Amino acid sequence: MSAKINPLAGKPAPDAVLVDVPRLITAYYTLRPDPQVPGQRVAFGTSGHRGSSFDSSFNEWHVLAITQAICLYRKSRGIDGPLFMGFDTHALSAPAFASALEVLAANGVEAMISAESEYTPTPAVSYAILSYNRGRSTGLADGIVITPSHNPPESGGFKYNPPNGGPADTDVTGWIEDSANGFLRDALSGVERIGFARARHAATTHEHPYLEQYVEALGGILDMDLLRSSRIRLGVDPLGGAGVHYWPRIAERYGLNLDVVSDVVDPTFRFMTLDWDGRIRMDPSSPYAMQRLIGMQHRFDVAFACDTDHDRHGIVTPSAGLLPPNHYLAVAADYLFRQRTGWRTDAAVGKTLVSSAMIDRVTARLKRPLYEVPVGFKWFVSGLLDGSLGFGGEESAGATFSRIDGSPWTTDKDGLVPALLAAEMTARTGREPGEQYRGLTEAFGPMFADRVEAAATPPQKKRLSKLTPQQVQSGELAGERIEQVLDRAPANGAPIGGIKVISAGGWFAARPSGTEDIYKIYGESFRDAAHLERILAEAQQIVDAALRDGGGA
Repeated sequence: MSAKINPLAGKPAPDAVLVDVPRLITAYYTLRPDPQVPGQRVAFGTSGHRGSSFDSSFNEWHVLAITQAICLYRKSRGIDGPLFMGFDTHALSAPAFASALEVLAANGVEAMISAESEYTPTPAVSYAILSYNRGRSTGLADGIVITPSHNPPESGGFKYNPPNGGPADTDVTGWIEDSANGFLRDALSGVERIGFARARHAATTHEHPYLEQYVEALGGILDMDLLRSSRIRLGVDPLGGAGVHYWPRIAERYGLNLDVVSDVVDPTFRFMTLDWDGRIRMDPSSPYAMQRLIGMQHRFDVAFACDTDHDRHGIVTPSAGLLPPNHYLAVAADYLFRQRTGWRTDAAVGKTLVSSAMIDRVTARLKRPLYEVPVGFKWFVSGLLDGSLGFGGEESAGATFSRIDGSPWTTDKDGLVPALLAAEMTARTGREPGEQYRGLTEAFGPMFADRVEAAATPPQKKRLSKLTPQQVQSGELAGERIEQVLDRAPANGAPIGGIKVISAGGWFAARPSGTEDIYKIYGESFRDAAHLERILAEAQQIVDAALRDGGGA
């Protein structure tokens, strides 16, 4: 069941793979989910409810039910401030926004939407929530972001961010999920709704300057004066995403030498090169999806891209091309904790279990605590809020960090700020991130890492998520004694939804994706590429055995 690279990976998307947008929108409004079918129920993964209207897993009924459930949740928890709502450039996002606003207005919720229906990145919503709630103890705000992140064009997604500004925890999403599925079972009985024209002009619907507020505040988290004076050559590819109009405004406001290589917004995303499996994904960490910007790597001192809701980053440098996310996370942590003297002296470095051990070595050299958690940005929220975490990053190219003064910036992932940080560190040190990572390998030795992805059915994913240390029968990993087998995170004891196996020379982790019907095996060797291949091969045997024992269905 190992991943096979499609022969079209990295090549321009042919017409045959493009989504039929009219049919997709029609399916959103006309298909009705059957709550008796597990795949058609509301289900919050690691980042909200996701699906496609084509298979009745993301349709108008889902959005109406989830939004009504959020209204009830707000009432049950006394959340009565405004609700900030944004949406990205996926074809299903604008219809879902309209459906959600109809329910919010009918329930009398003060909804804060972008002016002129401007696309809104996830971090701009998180920033708006935290800005509004700063200094308040009552009348708190929360938010909704309508996005399936970097997932294919036919996908839809719906996220709820409570007053802490970050991704909702499982107790919150479980409550909303149960309530929404109840509405589906009752054919939406109890869902309040008014027409979109009335909702858009309701007294409770307000326009909010997301773009202006976010851009103006960037000087509080980055040294924008340094960037202005350096005049280094910067390039950005928004990948047709929600930040497409943010980048020109940032360049104008701060006088940056920044070239937006494309401002095209197209719901088919036909301008993308195909990902590893021959599908379109706006994944800035994928070398297959990032071929356009990689081809420009020598035009700029540093370049970057973000995914569709701009909560993930990809860094392209002249020396390294597309920098693997783990490499950049290590470089970013090393730079930030040396430069940000206003942060708490005990502020920790946050990472997920599947992120590189290079981050561990950097953190030890910095004499900072390491906070290692399961996959999911929600685990970083409380630490980012109280300043006990200065930086939080996950290997899928999601990160955020504190303002220069140590106060919180966002508690959700932010793709724009890590991208601009690559420019700041290049301007200050004279070395772009690829060169800085080479410096880390000279200090700590090279790391060899890879990730395997392959299709898995929901039952297979469930089986994999319940792997235990006892199912790892071998005492060795790639010829070395296994030192630890983890099914819970060191920082907080939370289940990791899989296992992590560690030896002196490397490690692997296996877990199902929380957002797609695939599983992932992450591996890293501190020896060489051949050793990494052995680690991944043995990991694959363990995963295949677990799926086989589960009946393979």
